[in-house]
Amino acid sequence: MIRTHQGINTDDDLKPDLTPLLDIIFIVMVFLLLTASVKLQSLDVDLPQTDTRTLQTTQADPITINLMSQSPYWALQGAAVEDWETFKTKLVEAVKAEPEKPVVIGADKTGSVENMLKLLAFLQQNNIKATQLLMEEEK
Repeated sequence: MIRTHQGINTDDDLKPDLTPLLDIIFIVMVFLLLTASVKLQSLDVDLPQTDTRTLQTTQADPITINLMSQSPYWALQGAAVEDWETFKTKLVEAVKAEPEKPVVIGADKTGSVENMLKLLAFLQQNNIKATQLLMEEEK
């Protein structure tokens, strides 16, 4: 026990003040709540199903790619693109314009596996990271 020369106990003076810690926790909570909104621009496609229960939500405002089963096979940000060459050009432009945005792929389950592999190979060649493949939970 520490005593001053007047004999008064100073244990209360040595305890830490936790008020600044609470302020920081509230600031972090507000930041996380404000950045949690999800805005997804995509076409309706019949997604493949999975039994995985650990599906994650997408980050806010991603670059969305849709692969459809019928022509036009490609869509970027909800807008159909007629051919592969035009799609590649638009995708590279979109990623260069906003490189911090994640890329999300939604493929129709009856779509061509060849188109999916072509897309994945193109993304790998151009160092574009696809953060998520959209899937539906099995019912």
